[in-house]
Amino acid sequence: MGEVTVNVSEEHRELIGAIREMCERVGRAVRPLLGTAVAKGIEGHGASGDATFRIDEVAEREVASFMDERGDIAYYTEDRGLTVVGSPEYLLVIDPIDGTRPAAAGLESCCVSVAAAPFTGNGCGSLTLGDVFLGVVSEIKNDAVFSAVRGGGTTIEVDGSPVSPRLSGKVDPHSIFWTLGFRGRPAEPLIIVLGELVDLSSVDGGCFDLGSATFCINRIVTGEMDAYVDVGQRMADEVQAVRERFLEVGHGAILNNYPYDLAAAALVASESGAVVSDAYGEPLDSYLLVPRDGGGQISAVISANRQLHQQVLRYLDRGMKRLVGRYGGPSEE
Repeated sequence: MGEVTVNVSEEHRELIGAIREMCERVGRAVRPLLGTAVAKGIEGHGASGDATFRIDEVAEREVASFMDERGDIAYYTEDRGLTVVGSPEYLLVIDPIDGTRPAAAGLESCCVSVAAAPFTGNGCGSLTLGDVFLGVVSEIKNDAVFSAVRGGGTTIEVDGSPVSPRLSGKVDPHSIFWTLGFRGRPAEPLIIVLGELVDLSSVDGGCFDLGSATFCINRIVTGEMDAYVDVGQRMADEVQAVRERFLEVGHGAILNNYPYDLAAAALVASESGAVVSDAYGEPLDSYLLVPRDGGGQISAVISANRQLHQQVLRYLDRGMKRLVGRYGGPSEE
């Protein structure tokens, strides 16, 4: 792979190099399993409550093996939670495979996602997404790496060659190409909220569920998609009956996006010039980076430009009004 060219200090450049090495090791370990029956086996459930597939466990073991070779280190992974060794300077928030189901099916929409934030003497309980200073997303099936440093921009490398971010200027919702996520979200309530936007774009544009938040967000940075829309947590927070439906679908857990799903990709997107917010239109920076007690889920809307972002949020607000009209009552939380 080519050299990372984001504006970053030598110390942070070394950290990026180590993260990329780990991503490459994970990729080498799981590529032979992509699309195989072995990959689809269920090993249990992770800290989030989501199913741990066998391919997840392979990736988790590779991350742990890599980290065991380091000295002072703090890292958080989806399935194993927080590990702290010695007196670390950084916390790495790692999703060894974002897009487990596409990986198990052999599709390209699967990534290794790593975000870095300072690790202070107070630990990581107060860290937020706004503290993330570095994000790296490495696509497992593609030879593509997206790197971003807060205030330093985003770099894309494909097959070892640099590629500039290329955001869409499209603002007409009738013609947008956009992505959403269905995993763990109850289908009927989700379509009540998003159905109008789906219908508007279904002929002159397109709506896709690619199975990986990071891969979807990467496609905005490359200009292949115009927006990524995940309204799930807003739905669960605002309507109690819908929250109960989330728990039913998630086998007792609410399985919306967590900080580790979004931390690196959101920085990559914002540093490329995309607009990043939750489903209310508020910045993600204040959300906790490390989940607590099974909580911490986040909604997200990421758009290629601000005009489109505002239009998408308007359609979400209309959809939420339909949802309340159908299911009534606010959430108790």
